[in-house]
Amino acid sequence: MVKVYPEVSDEYKYAVGKAKKRLRALIAFKNCAPIMVRLAWHAAGTYDVKSMTGGPFGTIRNASELAHGANAGLEIAVNLLEPIKNEFPILSYADLYELAGVVAVEVTGGPEIAFHPGRQDKTEGPEEGRLPDATKGASHLRDVFGHMGLGDKEIVALSGAHTLGRCHKDRSGFEGAWTENPLCFDNSYFKELLAGEREGLIQLPSDKALVEDPHFRPYVELYAKDEDAFFRDYAEAHLQLSELGFADA
Repeated sequence: MVKVYPEVSDEYKYAVGKAKKRLRALIAFKNCAPIMVRLAWHAAGTYDVKSMTGGPFGTIRNASELAHGANAGLEIAVNLLEPIKNEFPILSYADLYELAGVVAVEVTGGPEIAFHPGRQDKTEGPEEGRLPDATKGASHLRDVFGHMGLGDKEIVALSGAHTLGRCHKDRSGFEGAWTENPLCFDNSYFKELLAGEREGLIQLPSDKALVEDPHFRPYVELYAKDEDAFFRDYAEAHLQLSELGFADA
């Protein structure tokens, strides 16, 4: 798919650059990288390739979408970003939320991810039920990511973002972190998957599916032994995710 990105003004580009610096400071100070990645992911991951609805267009700020079960707790990220939006009103919420996800990965030691501005805010959000359910397995993951137009490699690579953050029982029904250092973006998520469950860390049914499925597992094994390969594939998959429905030609 050829991407044709919209032209943005020099003023807009300047605001993106300044906002990126503000985001670095905010994320470092608040240790909020995990929830920023989750916000960007959940904003974009609602896209449906058939209906061309949903996607990274700022609707997740609306109370109705924040009320979706999969988005529990994301009002924290939305509220943290509001002062930056107020400082740079020229920026769309759509761009700000996806930029926050890119910066969060970089600040925690992950790969640099390309960012192309120009997303326009929309008002109508998607219906509930388009995001992955952590209690389900491989067929569910393929169904959900298939609606986004993403395949097995992207499913496994994007799952590697669980190297950041932890589950909260009041949000997801689960409690615990996936890795020993949930503020460091590395390939330890995949190492933990192959090592099996151990006390103090969590593996959800959707995580275990990556090891149990014969088509997912080779990617898990590759990323566990080769962090550079993971970073390369993650950066590509994250870019695809963040641009679903945006600049398609």
